[in-house]
Amino acid sequence: MFGNFKRVITLTLLVCAASPVLAASAPVSDLNDSIPTSGSSETTAQRLQRLLDNSNRVQARLQQQVDLQEDELTKLRGTIERNSYDMKQMVERQRQLFIELDKLRTEVNDLKKTGVSTTSSSAASATAAVAASSEIINASEDEQAAYQAAVDLILKDRDYDGAITALNDFQAKYPNSGYAANAHYWLGQLYFAKKQDVDSAKSFAAVVSYKDSSKRADALVKLGDIAKRNNNAQAAEKYYKQVIAEYPDSSAAKLAKSNM
Repeated sequence: MFGNFKRVITLTLLVCAASPVLAASAPVSDLNDSIPTSGSSETTAQRLQRLLDNSNRVQARLQQQVDLQEDELTKLRGTIERNSYDMKQMVERQRQLFIELDKLRTEVNDLKKTGVSTTSSSAASATAAVAASSEIINASEDEQAAYQAAVDLILKDRDYDGAITALNDFQAKYPNSGYAANAHYWLGQLYFAKKQDVDSAKSFAAVVSYKDSSKRADALVKLGDIAKRNNNAQAAEKYYKQVIAEYPDSSAAKLAKSNM
């Protein structure tokens, strides 16, 4: 009995001695295995987050560039539409100008022919035609040449800026010329086509001051058109009514009625 008790005590002492060694070695091994795993997981998460952030920033920059390009396209589209509208308006103004210029050219040619044909006639009916073309008959050769050169810049060369300069020079050199009213009318038409309404109104008002000018009725209509284009309906109506009252049977009166 005593021998058995001794063996139990010996085994107990051996177990107690081995336990600290086993207990000390196992936890150290587990902790060392867990630390690298945890560290590796954190690095991967951080890297993924960084890539995601970079992707978001790149996407944001790309979206900003797309928005800027869309804005530029919108502005460009608006500019193209505006330029197209302005071009159509310019073409229409030029068309109207050509109609007026052709009308004036025809009148000048007719007056020249009438003046030549009436030089050998004493009929009373011819006197009115000569009076209507008095600016041609009474003008000197230098005046005629200067005036015709200015008109040719419009009808032949279509150099409208050059014609404006030439007509202004003509008026300065020949202020009392028989072509003065016509020169003012040409300038009014040219300025009107360029939308220089102040200069155009001055030129047409100068034509109106020539009571015997064949272009006076047309000049009054143009003054009405200028007032109408500048949203001055009252002034426009005044000019149109003046044309109708003073020249009731003229083509200018018909045009004034259609513009009211």
